[in-house]
Amino acid sequence: MTIHLPDSQGGLRAYEPRSAPLALDPGAPFTSRTVFSAAHVVADPYADTTPDSPAAVDWDATLAFRRHLWSHGLGVAEAMDTAQRGMGLDWAGAAELIRRSAAEAKAVGGRIACGVGTDQIAAGSLAQVRAAYEEQLAVVEESGAQAILMASRALCAAASGPEDYLEVYGHLLRQSAEPVILHWLGPMFDPALEGYWGSADLDAATDTFLEVIAAHPDKVDGIKVSLLDAQREIDIRRRLPQGVRCYTGDDFNYPELIAGDEQGFSHALLGIFDPLGPLAAQAVRVLDTGNVAGFRELLDPTVELSRHLFQTPTRFYKTGVVFLAWLAGHQSHFTMVGGLQSARSLPHFARAYELADGLGLFPDPKLAEERMKNLLALYGVAQ
Repeated sequence: MTIHLPDSQGGLRAYEPRSAPLALDPGAPFTSRTVFSAAHVVADPYADTTPDSPAAVDWDATLAFRRHLWSHGLGVAEAMDTAQRGMGLDWAGAAELIRRSAAEAKAVGGRIACGVGTDQIAAGSLAQVRAAYEEQLAVVEESGAQAILMASRALCAAASGPEDYLEVYGHLLRQSAEPVILHWLGPMFDPALEGYWGSADLDAATDTFLEVIAAHPDKVDGIKVSLLDAQREIDIRRRLPQGVRCYTGDDFNYPELIAGDEQGFSHALLGIFDPLGPLAAQAVRVLDTGNVAGFRELLDPTVELSRHLFQTPTRFYKTGVVFLAWLAGHQSHFTMVGGLQSARSLPHFARAYELADGLGLFPDPKLAEERMKNLLALYGVAQ
């Protein structure tokens, strides 16, 4: 039952996979936290594409994975960074994903929120950025999904200072039909977003971000902060207007942020809850009973895996997410849109497999072992 895995020093180490998965069954809806999983897309492995051509998506497998998340009580954050927006999935593909997933959510009673950005333009004036946002906002609202206003590369390039962010976001919030989620994605996830909110100084950027919210509290359901800085998220959370939620996007510190403290807590909108979905759902149900220690006992051991998947360069975490979905049997192949399956090394994959297996994340450990051995053989590693 031993598998030999490559290490970062060029050698092999013996690992004995676990024989049974963790028992993780669907349960009651959450009562204490709102939790979204930012879900990946499944590529069509038979499509004749190139890394810079439009994405070819396996819609059946993509929607099946969303049903898997909904069955465990998780919401789906659709067409976000985890779905490779701007890294293989263009706006045309994202729009189709939004329409299909929103329709599926209605059919099964699942919660869904969808990303609104400006990726149909590479660059432009502030007026063009506003128009691009408006086009995407219309698609999401027409689908019946909640909107997530994502950070925009084009806005970051066009804005001359904080006042431009205040104007653009104020314009969008005034016309939104329902309260939205505002998303602050840090440059560790997308280097093109350096200096977002008009300043490379995070304190100044935070003030602008909060000024947008304070001016339109009735149009902001919540914020998603993806800066991998737990204390900054806590500080922002404590400065939010009454009724505006904080959805943690911190894939390094999520257990403590969701658990919270005497002054509040974060909800969740996380890419790591794609591979952790069932386990995360079980942990939140324990938290619903008021058992914070039990919640941390379940979720704290997952942080090592998350930090591994999100290691620098952080933007390539999607590769590990899809890799684990393949090992877990949620898709029949390890192919990604944009050819992104090549973005991590074999030792990285080996460690991800070992950590995920140790947590009991694979419904069929034997299948995961066989697929890992197939990948190793493809790289020339004999067992």
